[in-house]
Amino acid sequence: MSEVHGYVATQSGGICLQGGVGRDLDAESGAVRAYLAEMGLDAYVTMRREVRDGRELAVFRLDEQRARQWAPDFDTFGLAHALGLDTHGKPADLEREILLAMLLGPMAFPYPSCAELRCSVRVRRYTVEAARKTLLAFDTEEAERPMDCWEEYSEQRGFTLRPGQPLIPALEKTTQPENSGGKLYSFSCYRATEYVMLLGIARGLAEWNPPLLAELQRQWETRAILAEEFHDVFLHEYGSLEQPMPFRYYVPGDRLWFRNPDEPSTNAEGYEGSWVVYLGEGLFSNFWKPRKHYTLTDKCVEIFHWRNATYMGADGKLKVDEDLVDAKVAQSLRDPQEVADILQRMLRLREPFGVYRNGGCVDASREYVRCLCPGTAELVFPGAAMPVEAA
Repeated sequence: MSEVHGYVATQSGGICLQGGVGRDLDAESGAVRAYLAEMGLDAYVTMRREVRDGRELAVFRLDEQRARQWAPDFDTFGLAHALGLDTHGKPADLEREILLAMLLGPMAFPYPSCAELRCSVRVRRYTVEAARKTLLAFDTEEAERPMDCWEEYSEQRGFTLRPGQPLIPALEKTTQPENSGGKLYSFSCYRATEYVMLLGIARGLAEWNPPLLAELQRQWETRAILAEEFHDVFLHEYGSLEQPMPFRYYVPGDRLWFRNPDEPSTNAEGYEGSWVVYLGEGLFSNFWKPRKHYTLTDKCVEIFHWRNATYMGADGKLKVDEDLVDAKVAQSLRDPQEVADILQRMLRLREPFGVYRNGGCVDASREYVRCLCPGTAELVFPGAAMPVEAA
């Protein structure tokens, strides 16, 4: 068995249960079968046993006929439409889209138990629901939070919770105007995805592992976990430049990055790329404009036009005129040939960091939340060490 950044290379991809000490693979496989039946998907799924590096796996995968019909070439954008799912009105339908995308994946998602699989799907759903509601003010230099929930910012601790303020309502008030009286708080796109992912994690822990939620609460009363440390503590990454994910393969609840492949405009702070959450139905989060989430085409055209809207600010820093970007995007989208030309340049795998030659904006990898259930949870909180960054 080859494990790379949290996903497993099996013969067939999909979802795999890993046998191990104290784990009854037959019982866990039966539980997954029951879960799939509960979701109305069992008739479409095959199960096979594999042995890799001396460890037995049970691998569940969408059968090849349905995979080709519903997601040709691993294109998950049309899954919900193909099955007539109502992922906004019916939470269970969003979970079905998540499960289907995982079941047809080119690399297998590993879980030690059916409980962890169920929890992972639920956390992805909570993350998508949070991302759909999130609306913020874009700012790479300033950061603000509702001060009845958060202490003043500290370089050593970041934004920490005030005593008696529970994490979940604080995150909802900070990111969702429906909970803040319409107030929009300032964020960078990277920090915004952290808060959205953290809200999905916290809601998942409230349901599946309340004692660990209490630890998470104490952590955020002590020091925020941000940036690379956030990735290391909370997330698995799957895909790499050596083994890239297909360009149109995404699972709802994935966090991912689109790179700006134009080197000069990357010197504008905050425009090195764009961090988003995949919402399902072919849409990516837009935290800056209400109900205007991105298609892949929208995102590629927007990032392309950053290069055409740069200017030097009065402070001597390179900036991007967002109004000009919007105007150029609207103009391009009215011209199918111009869109095709832009996509031909942008829908390419990104190059390694520091390289700007012929690459595009599509990253090789995606990120999703680590195991959270009692006995198999992977989260280890760092306590109060390490200074943090702003924004």
